[in-house]
This record gives sequence, C-alpha cells and structure tokens, in this order.
Amino acid sequence: MTVHRIHDIPEQKYEVTPLELLFDLVFAFALSELSQHLLTHLSWRGTAETLVMLLAIFAAWFTTSWSATMIRADQSRTRWLVLAVMLVGLFMNASVTMAFTTSGWAFVIPLLLIQLGRTVWTLINSTNVVLRDHYYRTLLWVIATTPLWISGATVNAEARLLWWALAAGIDQIGRWLAHPIPGRRLRSENVEFDAGHMLERCHMFLLIALGETVVTTGMAISESSLPMMTLATGTFALVGTVALWALSFGRSHRIILRHLEKTSDPIRASRHAVNALMVMVAGLIAVAVANKEVIAHPRGHTSLELSLLLGGGPILFLAAQGWYLWAVPNVRSQLHVIGGGALLLVGLATLAVPPYVALFLVGTSVSTLAILDR
Repeated sequence: MTVHRIHDIPEQKYEVTPLELLFDLVFAFALSELSQHLLTHLSWRGTAETLVMLLAIFAAWFTTSWSATMIRADQSRTRWLVLAVMLVGLFMNASVTMAFTTSGWAFVIPLLLIQLGRTVWTLINSTNVVLRDHYYRTLLWVIATTPLWISGATVNAEARLLWWALAAGIDQIGRWLAHPIPGRRLRSENVEFDAGHMLERCHMFLLIALGETVVTTGMAISESSLPMMTLATGTFALVGTVALWALSFGRSHRIILRHLEKTSDPIRASRHAVNALMVMVAGLIAVAVANKEVIAHPRGHTSLELSLLLGGGPILFLAAQGWYLWAVPNVRSQLHVIGGGALLLVGLATLAVPPYVALFLVGTSVSTLAILDR
C-alpha cells in the first residue's frame, strides 16, 4: 500500500472559495433555526432536541467541507457536490423548528441524502488509498444508523427523540473514533491532507456562529420596549460575544497555527479541530438564547435553565478550546481551567440575582479571561 508522505509532496494549501462561503450561509440559517427552537422549547427536552439536530446538521456541514478539502473545492466535480448539498441542506435546515412537532420526514430525508450520497461520492473520487479505505468504513457506519433515523421519523414526536438521539450518538462516536471496524481503523500519520484549509473552514464557521449570536442579540434589542435597560443588557451581551471572539483568535489561535506548521499528522489535528468546533458552536447557541431571553425579560426571575445557558455556554466554549490545546499541540492552558471554574461559580451566583445582573457577571468574567489571554 502506497501512502503519500507530507514531506514528499509540494505545498497544496489553497484559499477558501466563494462557493464554500456561500455554502456556509445555508448552515448559518440552520444555527438561527436551532436557536429559535431552543428558545421556543426552553426545557430539558427542548435542549435534547436541539442537541440531536445540531449533531446531525453539523455533521452534514463538516463532512462536506472535509470532502471539499480532500478533493479541492475549485474542481468542477467538487463544486457540483457542494451545490447539491446546499440545495438539499437548505430544506433540511428549514425543517428544524417542526422536526419534533409535525413530520420528521422533512428533516430525515434530506439528512440521509446528504450523508449517504456525499460519502459514496467521496469514496469514488478519493485518490488516496488510506482515505478511500476510511470512507468505505464511514459508509458502513452511515448505513448502520440509517434505520434508526428512519424509525424515528415513523413514530410519534414523543418517541422520535429516543430514536434520533441513538442515531446521532452513534454517528458522533463514529466521527470521534474515525469510523473503525474490527481489525481496521484510520492510521493518519504522514498522510497528505490540507489541514490549513480545513482549519480556515472551521474558523469561518466559528465566525458564523459568533455572528449568529450578534444577530440574535440585535433582534432582541429591536423587539424590546425598555430603552435604558435594553441599552445595558444589549451592551453586556455584545461584550460577552466579542470576548469569546477574542479568545478564539488570540493566543490559542497562534499556538494552533504553529503546531500545523510542524505536525506529521494533519488529519488528526483537523479531526480534533472539528470535534472541538462542534462543542464551541453548541456553547454559542446557548449564549445566543440566553442573551435574547435576558434582553426580553431583564428583571424577571432567573431560572435554573437560564443560569445554565448563561454560564454553561461560555464553559462549553472554553472546555472545548482547552481540550483541543491539550489533545493536539499538547499545551496545558491554566487560563481555560481557572476560567471554567470561575464561570461555574458565577453561574451558581446568577441564581440569586436578576437576569440583567447575571448577564453582567458572565460578560465581565468572560471579558476578563479574554484580556488575560491577550
């Protein structure tokens, strides 16, 4: 078996194409729909439903972006793949708010078309023996979970969550472990892959998620009827979002870039980057919903659900980023550990104060971390 070594091939990094940016906008719409679903169903069940759909939608985005990195997005065959996923994905994302209330078929059929179709396409078009074998195993995992997704669509809304949670959980385990089967698993060291391009795709999706948080905050401001309180809560919400942006593109960003310049396993670095990104996006959805809820009801009662969103969103964000720094460039970031602990204490304290004070405490804490990180 011939394996292409990184040091035996010319530099192949290429810029993100305009089509890839357009593709991302379809999934920016998905993040907006997921935030709206969670806001409308602010409960443990609503959170679970949002998480299941996030896992499925994020998988569709990242696996398509991964294929367009392996088989360059500026090639005609790859452009057609991206356009096809855009079309089908638009209808999948449009069904988010009704996937658990009416028919699940509107969500499941596009999802399976994307996952099965794109996996077969990548398997056929892959020119690397190692990655072609990996996508053969990936196809087996996708086929294995397909009956679970279909079963969930056939039952009532109450039982649907159980079937889809099982399917999404198995899919996620497969992605975390690189889709192994007995006796065969991915050995990615020294295999050719443009990690720089994939990392740029992750950064752009993270910016989209941060932008969705800003948009949600802006919509809440426009709908509020309390001018002075809206000014204060809107400012706190934006400050917190900007602080998370600063944490994303500060010291951690530089460490990751330096690691990519010397790593012999760009696939592993990219896989873990995607895994961390998914958790960070989940945290940003929680932040967006919390911001909108506080701006709408600044003097209301601070519930356990609201406190979990306010403190838990940034904690998820920091935990994912800190885990990536530890798992890939092998950097133990005390700032992320201490910051996560501090936010946990702040989250507990928010139970005893009005929502606008809770938002101020969280925004101040995250901003302090961002300043220390710089």
